[in-house]
Amino acid sequence: MTCGLCGSGITADEKFKKQKNGNIHRYVYYGCTKKRDLHCKSGYIKEEELVSQFEKLMDTINLEENEIKGRVRAEVNRFKKFHFFVLGKKERINITDVDVRTYAKYLLQEGTPTEKRELLSCLKGKIFLKNKILSIAE
Repeated sequence: MTCGLCGSGITADEKFKKQKNGNIHRYVYYGCTKKRDLHCKSGYIKEEELVSQFEKLMDTINLEENEIKGRVRAEVNRFKKFHFFVLGKKERINITDVDVRTYAKYLLQEGTPTEKRELLSCLKGKIFLKNKILSIAE
């Protein structure tokens, strides 16, 4: 991901806040590394907002569907094995029934950081964050 104002990279900044009642909250913000422009005014965006913008973009962007379908196939096979070992049931699940864009949105919400990174590597085009707005140039 690249800063749309100065061309520097984007980095995550993780913050923890301890409340009086003992709860600890985790916040992640993304912003410009300011490597190319020390005075870049691009600002920071919360992780939740960034994921929300990615979800909206999933309907409009060009995905490398073959690569994502391979990941879906692996995930379905993993689920079949789990289902068989734990419940002893064998059901047919067709890969063609899975909508790639819906799966991508699911990974953005529920996936591990590694799964999210792999998903974003399947995008065709360069990702820009400019004035807290996400865009992709193809």
